[in-house]
Amino acid sequence: MIDRRANSGVDGGMKKLLLIICAIVLPLAVVCNFPPTANGADDKAVRDADAEWSKAAGAKDLDKAVSFYADDAIVLPPNEAAITTKDGIRNLWKGFIDTLTSVSWAATRVEMAKSGDMACLTGTYETTMKDGTKDHGKYCEVWKKKADGKWKCATEMFSSDLPATPAPSPAPGAAEKK
Repeated sequence: MIDRRANSGVDGGMKKLLLIICAIVLPLAVVCNFPPTANGADDKAVRDADAEWSKAAGAKDLDKAVSFYADDAIVLPPNEAAITTKDGIRNLWKGFIDTLTSVSWAATRVEMAKSGDMACLTGTYETTMKDGTKDHGKYCEVWKKKADGKWKCATEMFSSDLPATPAPSPAPGAAEKK
């Protein structure tokens, strides 16, 4: 005769182990099979908008380049005062387009707010001026999701990685003329 009580400890331990494994693996399997979250889709939407914006700027399409800004956007260019109006932003871009032969940028990081309606995007840019001068640097943009679901840049700043050029020296004798 077989004593079933002797095997019940092994069977009970195996059942507990299987139950623990299922409790861990099953939720992981369910989570991994869900489609991307809204944040994943929003992350892609912001990256895509920024890439489209870079293409518009590279094509020197002034109207399209300015269209990526929110109506209440602020731009913080290096060595200049903040620009807080659409006309000011348009004039800034007109100046860029008039002096550049090429401009491009690419996002390197996007951080999405938990609310899903704001994102901070950082990346790098490259420009070539009509005189052949090249520049490269970094940028930071804050994007807001509007009521229509479109993303617009609300705040932008950028700066060169190149050393600042020194201020020109005064002409000889300029100090004495004061």
